[in-house]
Amino acid sequence: MAADSLEQLQRGAEVVETVVLELTEEEEKIFQRLLDVVCHFHLGTTLRVAGGWVRDKLLGEQPADIDIALDNKTGLEFCVILNEYNKLIGEKLEEPQVIQSNPDRSKHLETAKMSVCSKKEIDFVNLRSENYVESSRIPTMKNGTAEQDAYRRDLTINSLFYNINDNCVEDFTRRGIDDLKKGLIVTPLDPKATFLDDPLRVLRAIRFATRFNFTLCDELKEAASDEKVKLKLCCKISRERVGEEINHMMSGRRPVEAMSYICYLGLFYVAFAFPEKSNPPIFDNYDRCVLVLTSTYFVFQIQLIDEQRQLYLYSALFFPLRKMFYLDRKSKKIEVTRYIVKESLKLPACLAKSVVGIHAASGKFAEFLLLFESNVASGTLKEELEDVYLDLPTDTLNRVCAGVILAEIKDFWRVALAISILSYYPEAENALSQQDRSKEKYMEVEHFITDLGLNEVWNWKPLLKGETIMAVMQRSGGPEIGEWKKRVFRWQLAHPKGTVDDCIDWMKQSQSKCRKLESSI
Repeated sequence: MAADSLEQLQRGAEVVETVVLELTEEEEKIFQRLLDVVCHFHLGTTLRVAGGWVRDKLLGEQPADIDIALDNKTGLEFCVILNEYNKLIGEKLEEPQVIQSNPDRSKHLETAKMSVCSKKEIDFVNLRSENYVESSRIPTMKNGTAEQDAYRRDLTINSLFYNINDNCVEDFTRRGIDDLKKGLIVTPLDPKATFLDDPLRVLRAIRFATRFNFTLCDELKEAASDEKVKLKLCCKISRERVGEEINHMMSGRRPVEAMSYICYLGLFYVAFAFPEKSNPPIFDNYDRCVLVLTSTYFVFQIQLIDEQRQLYLYSALFFPLRKMFYLDRKSKKIEVTRYIVKESLKLPACLAKSVVGIHAASGKFAEFLLLFESNVASGTLKEELEDVYLDLPTDTLNRVCAGVILAEIKDFWRVALAISILSYYPEAENALSQQDRSKEKYMEVEHFITDLGLNEVWNWKPLLKGETIMAVMQRSGGPEIGEWKKRVFRWQLAHPKGTVDDCIDWMKQSQSKCRKLESSI
């Protein structure tokens, strides 16, 4: 909370609060230009900055966007007049961009966007009130007062205005300031009625609560858990909008807290819709999803770029679902996780594919951990390493195995390694001592891989190209060439100082040895 701002506020039922907001030089210039337009053309317009800008200023954060609410003009009308003023003072004319209403994207009213002072683009919209009907979250919009506009907003902390004309903060709900000071998430009107009108606001409430580390008020939590509200959330809201809100939470400051709220409020199956028929048919342990997410987020604390962080969190969240599948229309087995990411949340197909790939690679990493600790290969790993042509030295098995896994998963290997630790130490999800052990094991394996120079093994240039392999084998093609390419890569891993000639000699000796074995049978 910004001390210079909120400490000056008086509690009570006053709409207008005396508060000094620290404006940037750019903001001062923009606001003065807008006031000059109103004064020059005698518009009588009250200019208000709406919602998030005011909230962020009072919290001491620098807002990204400025939205101007107008009491007697539409956004486009004001932008046209603003351009007339620009022409009078000899400034460059700016073409207003009209953003049509798009209820599916929560744009219920036409907005005009225009650059002001040849710098920042500003959204302009008229104040409005709204009325909902039972069957839709899309309201009927009409012009309204500032108070009506404040009460139609999702949360009290988002209902504040900054009156540019009078240089003051306006709190028409008479509790937005107080809720901001107390760190409470509250709806301006009855929460159940608010959520039944627009169920998406349930997810928005969770997102803002976890973004600012605020608390959902008891009445809001009760309304969000209501079965009628859940049904409306399923029926009224598109899967794209649900996915967008979930993705905001997962990429935000507190994804664990957000998913904890989703589970606590009984919204897991609403947010993450499952296919109609899956195997196993029932998954009722969604609390474990949050436990896994909590462990991976707080235990490993891997430094990742945004794309990897997103993949890491979704892979952890859906890790308990990794063995579930369903049959599509062609009776093809599809992972339930792929369905949830791609169809339920409508997130990119490449993300769904990557999450499934992480789960598969984590299984191989779990087998690698067994080899790493006991020198005993098992499962698919054992099949890959037991190759009569390779005859790998025992002391190279760890290196070869790690290299093969990394070549498959590439940049996301750290994510797969962290997830695999939970498979290898499943008790680490809720045992603090095991969590410490898990982190130590992760660091040990990561250092092993990086010390051997394998962290970018997928970019290695192969010792032998396909043409050379075909020449040694005296073949013009066929599936055997692909198998030998894999063998050459594993040999290269096992013999980091090996040359091209060394590799060719090994190929010739291996083939000769196998021919002798075959002829003796």
